[in-house]
This record gives sequence, C-alpha cells and structure tokens, in this order.
Amino acid sequence: MPVEALERQLSFLREIDQLKGVIRQSPLLDGSRRENSAEHSWHVAMYALVLREYAAAPVDVARVIQMLLVHDIVEVDAGDHPLHVASSGSNQAELEAKAAERLFGMLPAEQHAELLALWREFEAGESDDAKFAKALDRFQPIVANIVNGGGTWTENNVSLERARERYGPTIRRGAPELWSLCEEWVVELFLRLQGD
Repeated sequence: MPVEALERQLSFLREIDQLKGVIRQSPLLDGSRRENSAEHSWHVAMYALVLREYAAAPVDVARVIQMLLVHDIVEVDAGDHPLHVASSGSNQAELEAKAAERLFGMLPAEQHAELLALWREFEAGESDDAKFAKALDRFQPIVANIVNGGGTWTENNVSLERARERYGPTIRRGAPELWSLCEEWVVELFLRLQGD
C-alpha cells in the first residue's frame, strides 16, 4: 500500500475521533451521563448484530453494521440534531451532505466512494439493509428513554402522539416486530408518566 494512502486513512481516523466529543441528548442506560455519537454508533451496530432476525426482510448484517458505523460520522462537522427537537431539516441535510463529502473525501478514492455510498444509502433508507439500519437507529433511543423513565422525552415535552409519529413509521418499515414491542413500551411509559 502506498504511503500516501495510509497517511490519508490515518488522517481520516484521527479526524473522526472528534465524534467522541459530539454529545447526544440520550443518556447512558445507567443515567450517569449523556452518550456521545461514537458510543451511539457502536451500540446501534451491536443492536444490528444481536437483533438481525427482526429485520423486515433478509439483510446483509455486515453491510447494516457498516452503515451504522458511518451513519453519524457527519456529526463531526454538522453536530447532532435530536429527532424530537425542531430543526431546519433541509439545511441540516445540506450540512450533513457537505460533511460527508469532506470527511469521506479524506480517504483514498476507492474508500471515499465506498463509505460515501454507504452513508447515502443509509440516508435514502430505501434498501432493505438501510431500512433495518434506520429502524435500529430509532429503536436504540427508545430503549434509552424507556429505561430512563421518559428521559429526553420528558425533558423535551414529547407527547405519546409525537413519539409514535417520529419513531413508528421508520421502525415499522425496517423491523415491524420491534415496533410492536416499542409501541407497548411507549404507551405504558406515557400512562405511567400521566399517573405521576
């Protein structure tokens, strides 16, 4: 391998180390602190490895894991934007697309093209692999909110209807059995919160 290619790869790996400093709204399951985007990416990749039988259609779990490992790298430049916090969607999409070009562009041409294509496939959410990856990306924060007694939903006044609307369609599309379970959890959580 040429030295220049290795230098580019190492430069990219140093750059994406910054993902460890992008703090998300979701707390760790023990509630001790908020997770960072690198931890989220690793954890949701593990969800794919462990929960692959819940995919709505046959998937290549290795590709799903790859997508999940790269899906939030753009947050190095664009930051994290929680699903339930209002944002300018098209502007955020533009920022993330520019970030993807810059960050993956640090790599040698073949890897640049490969990782950028994976990221774009995830964003489009049309392939079976991407549908499952996106479902897990929405499922993992639900688990955090359930375990933490409402977590960020309580902090941001997210209603039951809003939770169903923002999480349901994506999870149902890629992992319908997981959405059935989530919906039970979510309804139970909101009933409990209303009783408090």
